Amino acid sequence: MLQAPLTLSGWQMQDAAKVNAAGATVSSRAFSAAGWYAATVPGTVLTTLVDNKVYPEPLYGENMRAIPESLNKTSWWYRTEFSVPASNKGKLIWLHFAGINYSAEIYVNGAQVGSMRGAFIRGDFDITSAVKPGSKATLAVLIHPQPHPGIPHEHTVALGIGKNGGDTAIDGPTFLSTIGWDWLPAIRDRDTGIWLPVTITATGPAIIKDTFITSDIADSHKTADLKIATAIENASAKPVSGNLVGTIEGQGAPISFSTPVTLSPNSTVPITLDSTSMPQLHIENPKLWWPNGYGDPHLSKLTLRFVVGKAVSQEQSQNFGIRKVEYQVADSENLTLSVNGVRIFARGGNWGLDEGMKRIPQERIDAQFRMHALANLNIIRNWVGQSTSPDFYDAADKYGILLWDEFFQPNPGDGPNVTDIPTYLANVTDKVVRYRNHPSIVVWCARNEGYPPKELDDTLKGLMVKLDPTRLYQSNSADGRGVSSHGPYYWRSPRFFYYITEAFKTETGSVSVPTIESIQGMMPQKDWETINDDWAQHDMARGAQRGDEYPFMLAKRYGHIRNLADFVRKAQLANYEAFRAMYEGRNADMFHSTTGILTWMSHPAQPSFVWQLYHYDLDPNASLYAAKKAAESIHVQLNESTNAIQIVNNLPETLNNASVTATIYDLESKVSGTKTYPVASVAPSTVAKVEQLNVNPHITAVYFVKLDLTDSNGKLLSTNFYWHNVAQDDFTSLVTLPKTRLNVTATRAAVANDETSIHVTITNTTQTIALMTHLQLHDAATGKRVLPAFYSDNYLSLVPGESRTITVTAAAKNLTGKPLLMFDGYNITVDDSTNGDVGIALNQNAQPEHWPATNIVPDQQ
Repeated sequence: MLQAPLTLSGWQMQDAAKVNAAGATVSSRAFSAAGWYAATVPGTVLTTLVDNKVYPEPLYGENMRAIPESLNKTSWWYRTEFSVPASNKGKLIWLHFAGINYSAEIYVNGAQVGSMRGAFIRGDFDITSAVKPGSKATLAVLIHPQPHPGIPHEHTVALGIGKNGGDTAIDGPTFLSTIGWDWLPAIRDRDTGIWLPVTITATGPAIIKDTFITSDIADSHKTADLKIATAIENASAKPVSGNLVGTIEGQGAPISFSTPVTLSPNSTVPITLDSTSMPQLHIENPKLWWPNGYGDPHLSKLTLRFVVGKAVSQEQSQNFGIRKVEYQVADSENLTLSVNGVRIFARGGNWGLDEGMKRIPQERIDAQFRMHALANLNIIRNWVGQSTSPDFYDAADKYGILLWDEFFQPNPGDGPNVTDIPTYLANVTDKVVRYRNHPSIVVWCARNEGYPPKELDDTLKGLMVKLDPTRLYQSNSADGRGVSSHGPYYWRSPRFFYYITEAFKTETGSVSVPTIESIQGMMPQKDWETINDDWAQHDMARGAQRGDEYPFMLAKRYGHIRNLADFVRKAQLANYEAFRAMYEGRNADMFHSTTGILTWMSHPAQPSFVWQLYHYDLDPNASLYAAKKAAESIHVQLNESTNAIQIVNNLPETLNNASVTATIYDLESKVSGTKTYPVASVAPSTVAKVEQLNVNPHITAVYFVKLDLTDSNGKLLSTNFYWHNVAQDDFTSLVTLPKTRLNVTATRAAVANDETSIHVTITNTTQTIALMTHLQLHDAATGKRVLPAFYSDNYLSLVPGESRTITVTAAAKNLTGKPLLMFDGYNITVDDSTNGDVGIALNQNAQPEHWPATNIVPDQQ
């Protein structure tokens, strides 16, 4: 039985300029590391310094401004000691680096065992001759920052967000965004460090390498044929004979197979197995991997062992999914994704970087992907490959989120071409080989908003044919196959999202203001009521997002803004309008003029006011629930450009015998008109017009539209709610809506799968529409928010007499005491209650009346 990998811990770190010794000395047992920092590994240099209280949290307030740029101008020593198990005697002992940035020289017990270059390449080093089983060993790693860290642009009100990128692009495979972008300030160390774990393993002489699993699925989905390509390397000077033994789990009864292999000394033998040579690889009634919303993202597991005699030389296990991806349909030249023969309308978002300082524990990434799945999204674009970690891909597979995955070149306007081509290609190669078994990946893309230099593009095309011929290689994220980018990125009225000139839109966005608690948590109180440089540091300033204009637009649309709480209250209305329209605008002509839409961005790398579905602290705002609404599998919507009522059927089955009821309310919440329309059928993967909405021309200027789609049994399939104005853009009279007192009941379910669920029923017993009802889960004892929490719906608008039941779920470990559900909204109130096992309270912090008037947004004439 082989031992599990040993993850190294107990790291120390020091500025190389303060270490007057070479690697041979630093990696010796006799060397004293007195005065070194306790290092955070995996992590970055800046993370270690923050954890050691050298600097305060950089992403809070304006703290980053005081941290010196010198952090990216020096090299850093990392050092640790580890015990080599006595059981490793007679085996090959390997040292594995999953990821460093930017380059490293690696020493073990006084000897240099290797080097690395580029943030996205692994390092595997044979240290057998340098260590002794049963004894301690010393590892020292000299980490060098990227050679061209560039000059950052500070984000201020006066200067705006400034220029994106810079010379950092020359270095290619690194965290290019950390020089500073219009969604991230410059990270002072440029994320230099050991950013993924370091492990030790032991093997016999034969090693399994570069396994690639592909599948061919019958059109009927009744059979699948697997193909397994791998290689066996003999790392010894003696011939080796053995058997490659495989097991596949997850497709019913375990599937086993074996094939003999003979290896010459220091040689590598490629092996390909398919259903012709290995009939076990023909699978009846396979369980398929599907994108979110289309079926179960089913994963299987392949375990390969190379057995010599009775000993296992090496064992590898990896998940994979059986699915077929196609990129074009007969009636269009545009990029159109199909999975397992079903057209997938791509609705998703962009990730610029998973976290500004690469603080990305598995639990956090899992929650972020779960948020995307909750929002009914099905694709994430890994912009410039900045979020390339194993947990990222595992989460995408788990939640059925397709990946548009990129290499390491930004827009040519944001930095020069990469110059170290060998390092670039080595990192591209290792990334593809490392992750190509993940079913979530559907596109490999070379460059953001531009083409690589022709010679490099041609090289990459040839390389991808060799490494992964199963997927589309796209040279440019903004050109070819109907693909386009380039925004716009600012808030605009819903109707403007219906003007479609590009088929597959990889970037367009809007301002997306977080909850008031998230804003209060990202800056000191002195900055809450003044839109100043602290706000600019968090992306609310002049730039592509038009952050300097947004507060005045908000006030013009929704009325005078009293204070921060009022700013947030009205911003949630704007969030919902824009993000729903962003996806509904594409729904309106699905698979005709358009095949995909990816918001810029769905995920924030730092606390931000813009471009996000949830805040950095994982508190979702109205944008997430607007996207969730628009991206429903079966969806009813009002075309906000033409006023047509439409049904969107994303599923591969026909929707039969449904009906749509449209109800119009005036500003006093009185019914102005209602009508039900029968719908005989809506074909699979189509959008159908039901009828044109007719509004009484004498209705109040501001009015409301409620759409309800039901099946033949009266079951509600989709509901949607809009606020409109006959003059389109003036909603200042919403302030006249009376307060609505909602009736709330909540029960706590038993813990299941380490999660606590709360079932909440909200009823509007008043005669007034309750606009944008927001629930937020807190701990009753501490008053603090429970984060993350997952709401089946939120930011609800309820008409008189309407009731809605939702479920709130959170990790049981984060909710050990009594849960407290706090409510806010545009015009709602609730009665506080401590009865039962769930508390109910009005969120006073979110009420504009709770805070003094600051007139945070000056009135403009």
